[in-house]
Amino acid sequence: MRLIALPAFEDNYIWALVDDEGDALIVDPGDGAPVLAASQQGLWPAAVLLTHHHNDHIGGVAALRERWPTLPVYAPQDERIGFDAHQVGDGDTVTVKQWRFQVLAVPGHTRSHIAYHGGGQEPGPPLLFCGDTLFSLGCGRMFEGTPVQMLGSLDRLAALPGQTLVCCGHEYTLANAAFALAVDPTNPALRRRHEEANAMRQAGRPTLPSTLAQECQANPFLRVDSEGVRAALAHRLGRPVTNQVEAFAELRRWKDGFRA
Repeated sequence: MRLIALPAFEDNYIWALVDDEGDALIVDPGDGAPVLAASQQGLWPAAVLLTHHHNDHIGGVAALRERWPTLPVYAPQDERIGFDAHQVGDGDTVTVKQWRFQVLAVPGHTRSHIAYHGGGQEPGPPLLFCGDTLFSLGCGRMFEGTPVQMLGSLDRLAALPGQTLVCCGHEYTLANAAFALAVDPTNPALRRRHEEANAMRQAGRPTLPSTLAQECQANPFLRVDSEGVRAALAHRLGRPVTNQVEAFAELRRWKDGFRA
């Protein structure tokens, strides 16, 4: 089984999970062209998984359905996804061929955002297709949710097994690292991840997937209780933060206005 990150637009990834026969799960195809191009090399979409309604994650479905009219699509329960799909929500299971994924509700970036956690039957680490909720060294903006919701979603993802491969929707790692280093500059795991990601990009490779263990050690949005992050927030605000939600909200507000 191969996991492929198909680049789209400026910094999106369309994930393709491909078996030995060339059948593939396609995740968040905002643009149909990269998938259609991959089909010329023997990739055959078996189903599409969507995490949320933003067009850079769903905009290519029409082109794929034009090429493969019976292609099944799994999507969150959201009226803004304006095409026929199997609507799934928290606790549901999506099974396609040998693949089995649990659906997790992770609101915050959007109100109906979901993630998929699972994989195939063969040995190997589980996969997390998390859209724009969790990024490597960062998290998504809260366009529709609240800090309570977003923090709860991130905590839920962080509780998954540490070997889980984090397959998020954008190549934001180096930009996120610049902010993370401003917040938590003495964190050795963060420094290692920054060096690793920088080398990957210089070699023309994706920085993804990362692992949840890496993110829990280096991502400041998963470390709002850590001494380093709390100290940075206290210095910025001129006072200590009082709880997790306030710490997360202030960290996200800081990131929203951050310029490297």
